[in-house]
Parts: sequence; C-alpha cells; structure tokens
Amino acid sequence: MEPKPRNALLFATLFFYLFTSSSSSSSSASLQYQTQTLVLNSLPTPQTLSWPESESLDSTEPNPDSTSTLQLHHVDSLSFNKTPEQLFHLRLQRDALRAEALATVNSGKGFSSSVVSGLAQGSGEYFTRIGVGTPPKYVYMVLDTGSDVVWIQCAPCKKCYSQSDPVFNPAKSRSYARIPCGSPLCSKLDSPGCNKRKTCLYQVSYGDGSITEGDFSTETLTFRRNKVPRVALGCGHDNEGLFVGAAGLLGLGRGKLSFPIQAGQSFNRKFSYCLVDRSSSSKPSSMVFGDSAVSRTAHFTPLLSNRKLDTFYYLPLLGISVGGTRVPNITPSLFKLDAAGNGGVIIDSGTSVTRLTRPAYLAFRDAFRAGASNLKRAPDFSLFDTCFDLSGKKEVKVPTVVLHFQGAEVSLPATNYLIPVDSSGTFCFAFAGTLSGLSIIGNIQQQGFRVVYDLAGSRVGFAPRGCE
Repeated sequence: MEPKPRNALLFATLFFYLFTSSSSSSSSASLQYQTQTLVLNSLPTPQTLSWPESESLDSTEPNPDSTSTLQLHHVDSLSFNKTPEQLFHLRLQRDALRAEALATVNSGKGFSSSVVSGLAQGSGEYFTRIGVGTPPKYVYMVLDTGSDVVWIQCAPCKKCYSQSDPVFNPAKSRSYARIPCGSPLCSKLDSPGCNKRKTCLYQVSYGDGSITEGDFSTETLTFRRNKVPRVALGCGHDNEGLFVGAAGLLGLGRGKLSFPIQAGQSFNRKFSYCLVDRSSSSKPSSMVFGDSAVSRTAHFTPLLSNRKLDTFYYLPLLGISVGGTRVPNITPSLFKLDAAGNGGVIIDSGTSVTRLTRPAYLAFRDAFRAGASNLKRAPDFSLFDTCFDLSGKKEVKVPTVVLHFQGAEVSLPATNYLIPVDSSGTFCFAFAGTLSGLSIIGNIQQQGFRVVYDLAGSRVGFAPRGCE
C-alpha cells in the first residue's frame, strides 16, 4: 500500500509544475505584447508662412563641403479659407491620384519615365523657397522624390496658372541660357523637341493629363548661401492644371535629369529631410543638402535598382511587426522587385498614406485590429477601413508597429499610423491596400524621422526624432 502516497506526491508535483509553467508562459506572452501611448491631437491647421533664410542671405560660390538647410512647408499652407476637414479631404484626393499614377508608371503602361515627372496633379506635398536666376528671384518650389525634371513657370506665358510670386522672366536673368538641340543635355529628354532657333524644347505630362512645356534651359539656383550653376530645367510657357501657388517643381528622383544627380558635385549627392507631425508640432519641416544631411543616428538600408525605371527609390522591405511580433503572413516575396521591374517598395515624399500590396496589407491590418480590439470601432472613412471612435479621450494604448528593412528596423511613433480624420474624435489606421504590385512608403509614416538619401553610398537611412 505504500506506493500510493508516492504516486500521489508525484502527481501533485507534476500538476504544480504544469500549472506554474502554463501560468508563467501566459504571463510572459502578455508581457511580450508591446504597446505605446497615442496622445490624441486634432487635424492640423495650416501654418503661417515665414522664410527667414531666403532673400536676406548673401550667396557664395559652391564648394565640395557646402551644405544648405531649407525650411519646408506643407502645401496646405498655400490654401486659404479652407477648414482642416476640407484640407484633409483634398489631401486624400491628391493622394489617390498620385498613388494611381505611380502604379501606372511602375507597370510600364504609362508615360515615359525619365522626362515625365510621373505623377498626378498635386504631386509633391512639401515646398520650399529657392532663388532662380541672377540676380536670384525667390519663388516657392515643390520638392518631389518621385520626379526628375526641374521646371518653373516662365514669362511670357502662353498659359500659366496662378502662383504666389511673380512669374519668372528669363530675359532679366544674366545666367539663363537655352540648350542647343544637339546638346547631350537635350538628348537626356526621352522626347526632346527642337524649335526654329535650334534650341531644345521639353514637355512633361502628368497622370491626370496636365502638362508643362517650353524651353529646356540652364539656370543658376540659389539655396541659402550656395549657388548651383547650370542646372538643366524646363522654362515652362504653357502650364496647365498643376501646382496652384508654387512656381514649379524641384525633381529629387534618381534619374539623370533630377536635381541631386545634376548637383552632385555641389552637395556630394546627399540630401535629407525631416517632416514634422503638423498636428502636434509648430516647428517647420526641413531639408538639408550636402554631407551634413547624413545623420549619425540613422539606420541604413540599401537602395535597389530598377533598370526599367530609374526615377524611384526602391527599398528592401522584409516584414512588419505588430505588438512586438512579426506578422507571419508578411514575407519578403510580397515586396520583391522582379527582374522585369515590377513590384517592389518605393519611398516617396509626395504620397501621404502608405500603400501595401493587398495580401500584406490584409495580414497587417488584421494583426493591428486584433491588438486594438479594446478600442471602440468607427465606420470606414474614405480609403481607410480600420477606424476608431476615440471621442472624449486624451490618450490611448495602441500596438507598436515596426517596419523591417534590410539593415534597418524602423519603429513608428503611434501618430504615424493612427491619425485624426475629422474633428469628432475619429482616428483611422493610416495604411491602405493596393491591387497594383507596387508598395509605397508615404510621408505620414516618415514623420519625425530624418530620412537620408545618400546616393553616393546607394542607401537610404532613417534617424528617429530627426526633427529635433
């Protein structure tokens, strides 16, 4: 009869071990799920424009170590008499046009990429003030990483849209020069034209049918204390349907006619920007050209090349984590840039909302919904299918989100993925799915990071809290 107590003791020990290990594993699982606090802010109101650094500063000739820092403002600052809700709706409309045009270009069904900036009306969400000509005339220029061609409205106008500054008159600039038809610069245009004077003509077509066309010329651009001479740009005499308020566009893409490629000697083919969260900061966004653009705290991922399309900045996205755990169905194959130039992931300053190829988006969204199940759901809003009613709250806990690039883990602040969409306390998950193969990392997700474009090193970096 003695074995019985021994068996009972063995059973009790086993039960205790199983119970404690099970409760300890469930407690460690709950500890592993990561959240962060989202402080709730309302939709941003447009900031007042101020440009302390432009006309008042003297300019010097460029040198290899030169650096320029510029203020950036969102295009909403050029819109007057509109409510924050109206501005947000307009932003989403521009965004839909742009994302569609980007996908069209990437698929090879659209217009030619190296002359065409590539994108729909309103492409480029941020602008700065740049001096054009000699003596420099300062104008607003939209900055756009998804475009190559630099262009500006020029007098005399056959057709010009309304802009905030006087239209640039090349006849009053000592440094303006037309490009001859036989010039290598002219041949870099995919479809160059030639006029009776044997000088080069350009035309840029946009995804919504808008155009800018005129003389392809060279001109001096002034960035604070630095002059960049002989920049090839379009002097547009016929410009229809484009950037109301801004005088033109500074293409920051990777193509042979983009500003970073042309001005490589002046700024060592390096630039960066930091876009502030406009709903929580009154500081301006900023852009840096030159060696100082490379932040010491940045984590870098290599640039990928698309032989079919040299404009865009392709990045190797490997996966996404929600709440500290990799989403299992999001694999690198969903973001692969294939040999034919299809698919892939680009980073773009002019797209607001990040688009992910649909299988990746659905897995990501479902993981986020599961982690945010304690929040009260709200109806869908525009392109957003995961929204929450946070009215009456000042802050909430949300799952963490990390984008895993090759060599760089980008941990997003909560304000970069749960954003206000109205004045009633509705917040939405700021990602969307796309049926095209192209995924796009938009500027909402880039907020607060200094995003470094090191073309000399063929890499892109992310420095958290880079606007401080």
